[in-house]
Amino acid sequence: MVAYIRELKAVTLAALIIVGLCMQAKKAHAADADTLVVAGGCFWCVEADFEKVKGVIEAESGFAGGALDNPTYKQVTRGGTGHLEAVQITFDPAQVTREQLLHLFFRSVDPTDAGGQFCDRGQSYQTGIFVSDDAENTLVKAVKEDAAKALGQAIVTPILPLDRFWPAEAYHQDYYKSGDIILTRFGPRTKASAYKLYRDACGRDARVRALWGEDAPFAGQS
Repeated sequence: MVAYIRELKAVTLAALIIVGLCMQAKKAHAADADTLVVAGGCFWCVEADFEKVKGVIEAESGFAGGALDNPTYKQVTRGGTGHLEAVQITFDPAQVTREQLLHLFFRSVDPTDAGGQFCDRGQSYQTGIFVSDDAENTLVKAVKEDAAKALGQAIVTPILPLDRFWPAEAYHQDYYKSGDIILTRFGPRTKASAYKLYRDACGRDARVRALWGEDAPFAGQS
């Protein structure tokens, strides 16, 4: 009996050590992560695109650029708040760099359109890249210039100061892959199915492919 108790204690201690090491690894991973906030029209689409990128830990839909605290989706899309639909991309810089993500971003949108993106029109759907310091601003300018040369057209996507990123309502997160059933004009559909119907009808991939050709990283992958 004594031997059994000793063995049980040893197993329990080993399990606790393993759990502790896993927690430390997760904390270290989180501490090494970095973020990038971009606006590329419909945030469902930007989130779906960038969660496919190796090294991206998470992409979260939300809002940035306006003065209103904790804005709602209805407030932003109604207009007047100054916010853009944005996505905060959390990434591991050891696997993918900020520069690489910016390169992908420009080629995943229509950066020549100042009035919105694709079928979504209005200020809240405009493109933008949000920066927190001079170093990030310098990097974005360089990548933007490179994208303009590659495209052979002027790019109107602004570089904007990042005051705060506000997450959108839980309803919008992971919309592109959700199995939740919603009622659409096509009848009951999963969010994932409704998202694909929307993306196809909006012409996002067709326009990006027309602009960037084979350099479009996500067109046709929705």
